Amino acid sequence: MNGQRVLVTGGGGFIGSNLANYLAADNDVIALDDGYLGTPKNVNADVEYVDGSVLDDDLPTDVDVLFHLAALSSYAMHEENPTKGARVNVEGFVNTVDQAREDGCDTVVYASTSSIYGDRTEPSPEDMPVTVNTGYEASKLARERYAEYFHNHYDLSMAGMRFFSVYQGMEDGAESHKGDYANLIAQFADDVANGRRPEIWGDGTQTRDFTHVDDIVRGLELAADHELTGIYNLGTGEQYSLNTLVDRINDALGTDVEPVYEENPIPEDVYVHDTMADSSKMHDAAGWEPEISFDEGVRLVCSQYE
Repeated sequence: MNGQRVLVTGGGGFIGSNLANYLAADNDVIALDDGYLGTPKNVNADVEYVDGSVLDDDLPTDVDVLFHLAALSSYAMHEENPTKGARVNVEGFVNTVDQAREDGCDTVVYASTSSIYGDRTEPSPEDMPVTVNTGYEASKLARERYAEYFHNHYDLSMAGMRFFSVYQGMEDGAESHKGDYANLIAQFADDVANGRRPEIWGDGTQTRDFTHVDDIVRGLELAADHELTGIYNLGTGEQYSLNTLVDRINDALGTDVEPVYEENPIPEDVYVHDTMADSSKMHDAAGWEPEISFDEGVRLVCSQYE
């Protein structure tokens, strides 16, 4: 992207601020955030920061491209207040996209979720059947259906991106203020580097497709450049257990800190034990593929503590 006017909702958050800062090198970027999970401290000086909610009536949507990343982004947040979760994730999405449409924007890239695939030890293609088990998943699937409406009724380009376990570091990343809501690699590395035992729910055999935020940012930009419509996975196609993650962090830091295993507070029937992406659709559509391997990513995170 070059020379575009861009709005990133959730632009003070983890993924949003990384995207906004990256795009600002060649574009006019606005980052909108209500401060719930984001902070203006994450945003560079060349990004215009707007303190506001996706539920507001007068959003800065006079843009060429809308990246809608704002959300209550976890199971726990939705269970604490399901009505607020639906308002922010669904009503906020419709409100923002509709204002952008009325202002002449016809390219939208938005965050969905890979959680709706459930437990998968095989790669998950976008066209596989999905089941909603949580309010969070329901809100993201509702986004996908509203995106289908905006495309079919108004001919907008609507690219829904299903992210897989996005991470960066705690020290030099954009999640140091999020505490327990930060990604697991950041939390575990910060614990081990500071001599604390990382807390694992269950026995640590659960696996994740860990995807570095830099690869996610490239995927989001490519989706906008190619004016994609539909659902696309962004993940590496590899999975590693939490036990393996702790081992690799210890290797990278030269430490020997054992995890502590705790009972999983999330009910077993809704907890996603294993994830793995099939990102071939995104590769075929836009040439995207992950560039940062799991081992390299862990080293990048741990290098922040040297």
